[in-house]
Amino acid sequence: MSKLDDKLFANRYKSYKETHLKVTDPEKCLSCKDKPCTYVCPAGVYAWNELENRILTAYEGCVECGTCRYACTYKVIDWQNPKGGYGIQYKFG
Repeated sequence: MSKLDDKLFANRYKSYKETHLKVTDPEKCLSCKDKPCTYVCPAGVYAWNELENRILTAYEGCVECGTCRYACTYKVIDWQNPKGGYGIQYKFG
């Protein structure tokens, strides 16, 4: 069986110039104790930057599962489908 990283590498990503993931109230992230978005995302899109005290997003690698919306303690992640023709293209369906 393949590792998750190997499977994600097989997919194709066509990124739009603007993100489809937005943190609507970054101040809430400061008081979020566990920062679940940083570990529930299967593609590792979210990371906490200790130096800048903010959440970083790498939307280009998003697999469009929407898990981040449900895991966010404060419900401040605005997730939309990428514009038509953009986003992930799954190799194996």
